[in-house]
Amino acid sequence: MTSASLPTRRSEFAAGFRDMTPLIIGGIPFGIIYGALAVASGISPWTTLAMSLFVFAGSSQFIAVGLIAGGASIPVIILTTFVVNLRHALYSASLAPFVRHLPQRWLLPLAAMLTDESFLVTNRPYQRTDSSPTKHGDYLGANLGMYIPWQISTLIGILFGAVIPDASQLGLDFAMSATFIGMLVPAIKGRPVLLAVVVAGVTAILAHGLPNQIGLFLAAVLGVIAGVIGERLWPDQAAYTLAAEAHDEAELTIAETHE
Repeated sequence: MTSASLPTRRSEFAAGFRDMTPLIIGGIPFGIIYGALAVASGISPWTTLAMSLFVFAGSSQFIAVGLIAGGASIPVIILTTFVVNLRHALYSASLAPFVRHLPQRWLLPLAAMLTDESFLVTNRPYQRTDSSPTKHGDYLGANLGMYIPWQISTLIGILFGAVIPDASQLGLDFAMSATFIGMLVPAIKGRPVLLAVVVAGVTAILAHGLPNQIGLFLAAVLGVIAGVIGERLWPDQAAYTLAAEAHDEAELTIAETHE
């Protein structure tokens, strides 16, 4: 791909925002349920909305609502939500090689808005082997593609949650799981990835009963380990490696251009 045909930051942003659309459809009911449950649990509307604005982590927000409603102490709430979100450290480590060249004004918002959904979508541009230096635009588009609808859906849940009888029993939260499965399956390419998915899935099921959803973190760690072992057993050149090399070449080209 020539430099003239490489995507621009604006087109990358639009692609990331667009690719998030299927997950937005699944996320909106999830956000509405959160807003409704939080207010019904006695949390003020402003606090409920602030959690979506500044925490922006669906599973942690649901857990925090339950802990707050149960009178848990602040240290317990912080520690529990920290453990639940440990999987984000793995996401960040995976993306670090591709964004390490970015300035802090980019890294901070990208890190703050990283979610399960945006990680899934953001993987796509970094798996390409072209040397586009603007793939972080796709990353930002994917992040905002979930962040904005999450705030809107939370507000809807706050405002109209009272007219939804026991929202948690409607099963709307399954929409997110179904959407994830639909987007994840096409991404399973090669035996190492399949092994990682199977190990992570089985672990998540077996460890489902562990407290504070630590089973999710355990599943993520074992899935990563299984993927690494799979790469050694079936040493096919990973798409990530190709993309990282292309990205490094792009950085070198840009540096040479500015010298």
